[in-house]
Amino acid sequence: MAPREKRSTDGGSRFAWRGRPKRPWRRHTMLLLDLTLPTPAENLALDEALLEEAEAAGRPLETLRLWEPSHLFVVVGRSSQRAQEVRLEACREAGVAVLRRASGGAAVVVGPGCLMYAAVLSYQLRPALRAVDHAHRFVLERIARSLRRLVPSVRRCGISDLALDDRKFSGNSMRTKRTHFLYHGTLLYDFPLRWADRLLNTPPRQPTYRRRRSHGQFLINLPLSLTPLRAALIEAWPISGPRRDWPRQDTLRLVAERYGRREWHEVR
Repeated sequence: MAPREKRSTDGGSRFAWRGRPKRPWRRHTMLLLDLTLPTPAENLALDEALLEEAEAAGRPLETLRLWEPSHLFVVVGRSSQRAQEVRLEACREAGVAVLRRASGGAAVVVGPGCLMYAAVLSYQLRPALRAVDHAHRFVLERIARSLRRLVPSVRRCGISDLALDDRKFSGNSMRTKRTHFLYHGTLLYDFPLRWADRLLNTPPRQPTYRRRRSHGQFLINLPLSLTPLRAALIEAWPISGPRRDWPRQDTLRLVAERYGRREWHEVR
């Protein structure tokens, strides 16, 4: 069965981005895809399908996708050891699925109150971003600048985090291909943070600024509602318009081959 499209993260049309003032951009333009699919597997697959689509296009094809999970689940990084990073028994008792994404990084808990984004970016348009540290800095500083107009204490911390002062509200990771890369992450704004301590172990690798704090002491919700948060993310990028399509068949294939298969999620 093909995935059903849900309404957009702002509660209206999934392309409800009207009202944003026009600006004299732009050398680089992107399309906006505001689309949440019904299941965690489909949503993870769509991020990767957008990257595969761009690779196959034969030209730069940049997309910003926004979505928000409808229920709680845990996502581990491509190389993560599940038992090391996740309280698997607690997840089973709570009925929380544990899935694996295509990008790196450590385990996260996501759900309602956590806005997710994925940016597919072109190396042809942005050759300096082939250096991974430049890619992290480019994306996160761009988002941070936009958010600081609303919350001045937003800053980049560690390699791939955004924080309010020294408390993290956004974790991010990337997957690289030949001509494009996927940069995606989380932004906590109304998330029940108690779930992190309940479902996740202490991460094996920690940035210095964490100072070995527990998840509950370290994480924080951004003090914004969804509408201004979503608008700030869009404003951070040279969006030229909405996408009228999405790689449906590639998403279904990736669910069948990978994200819908237990052996993918439990490989480590």
